[in-house]
Amino acid sequence: MKNKILILICVLIFFIGIIGSIFVLFSPKKNTVNITRDGRVLYSFDLSETENREIVIPYGDSSNTVEIKDGKIRIKSAECPDKTCVNMGWLSSQGMPIVCLPNHLVIEFADDAQDGVDAVAR
Repeated sequence: MKNKILILICVLIFFIGIIGSIFVLFSPKKNTVNITRDGRVLYSFDLSETENREIVIPYGDSSNTVEIKDGKIRIKSAECPDKTCVNMGWLSSQGMPIVCLPNHLVIEFADDAQDGVDAVAR
């Protein structure tokens, strides 16, 4: 009887963990996104208040075209060899930013920390 109760408690904890993880990864509470390059914020948008638009962000001899449409954001086109950032689609969770490594571009939901410094390395 004790083993059955222990197993039931473990299964319950397991399912609560899965549900919590899904909630955190797939339901962003924020609408503010940052477009950064090498740790510097280039643009910051509140997706719920931004009109549909496209932004061309140059980098050296190439560029990325970022699209904001219907409260969502994505990289619409890129002049990089692999186009992984384009294939990532619309930004949907805090756990998975859109990244273009050749052009050093990152699109992600903004952090809660407003001071801009979250760590120091020496």
